Amino acid sequence: VQLASGGGLVQAGESLRLSCAASGRTFSSYVMGWFRQAPGKEREFVAGIRWSGISTYYADSVKGRFTISRDNFKNTVYLQIGSLKPEDTAVYYCAAGLPPYGSTWLERSRYDYWGQGTQVTVSS
Repeated sequence: VQLASGGGLVQAGESLRLSCAASGRTFSSYVMGWFRQAPGKEREFVAGIRWSGISTYYADSVKGRFTISRDNFKNTVYLQIGSLKPEDTAVYYCAAGLPPYGSTWLERSRYDYWGQGTQVTVSS
């Protein structure tokens, strides 16, 4: 079970850090992914990281503005979002799964565990 937190209402251009605290089982071999879903749109992958190792993966649309990181001691994954835009408005979810290689990290079906989302609203 993961609980995403840190969302809120922010102004365009500001930054925000989302957190995802993993609990309930061991995710040491998993990929932790962040997804987002805007109103009327499909849920889309934005970033992923392995609990072990250093691999990360980003959707092309967020490269350079989003940074994913983890704190193994706290069992927490973070998503730092910089230069927020109104189009970043969405519910953000964290998930855990076992996608085998880079491009599969984008596939929602690869993720078995989903947390409660957190709303991010960006005003212009």
